[in-house]
Amino acid sequence: MSDEPRQTMRVAAIGDLHVREDNAESYRELFGEISREADVLVLAGDLTDLGKPKEAELLAQDLKACSIPVVGVLGNHDYECGAHEEVAHILRDAGLKLLDGQSVEIDGVGFVGVKGFAGGFGRRMLGYFGEPAMKQFVNETMNETLRLENAMRHVRAKRSVVILHYAPIVETIESEPLEIYPFLGSSRLAETIDRFKVNAIVHGHAHRGRFEGRTPGGQPVYNVAKHIEKPTGKPYAIIEV
Repeated sequence: MSDEPRQTMRVAAIGDLHVREDNAESYRELFGEISREADVLVLAGDLTDLGKPKEAELLAQDLKACSIPVVGVLGNHDYECGAHEEVAHILRDAGLKLLDGQSVEIDGVGFVGVKGFAGGFGRRMLGYFGEPAMKQFVNETMNETLRLENAMRHVRAKRSVVILHYAPIVETIESEPLEIYPFLGSSRLAETIDRFKVNAIVHGHAHRGRFEGRTPGGQPVYNVAKHIEKPTGKPYAIIEV
């Protein structure tokens, strides 16, 4: 008797769409293509350019071309105008499973998402010390990692994908200016993720980074920002989990 074939899910992942009010770039055709190539679409933040509800409405229209489940997180650009709650509402109404410290299971795969935050990497990571403003900055990262950990504890699926906007490791932001590394992500995110076993971690935010790296625990991380060169030759990556 032959063994049952291993089931895999094809996850398409892309970040940093930066949809603008002038609608200069439509994603309708791309979403249609992705629907034929993958089982789930993951959006890794910066879905809008300035966090305007009008931008979210344009993206919502394009998402109608997507016939597969769509899961994602917001990015820093989506907060720019202070209308992120309205942006989130518009995108959720369009069918996007928008995660902000929650998890969702799709066909046996758990998806966990938070935006994440900045703070730096390794020995150069900012510590909780000094002026109240600095402590508040570091506390934002710590809160995001705590929310990530709480969400991951609720995952019951054997396979899982972590969705971030900010980077959890330094390898996938290489080629960015060194001066902005502390603002592109934080090792605290990877430290939290490595307490669990996951199949893939995706993020965006770093437009000049590189596609692939690993956490200190050896778990695969993918920078799926639209601008990053990917093995598919497309703006999106295909990751099998």
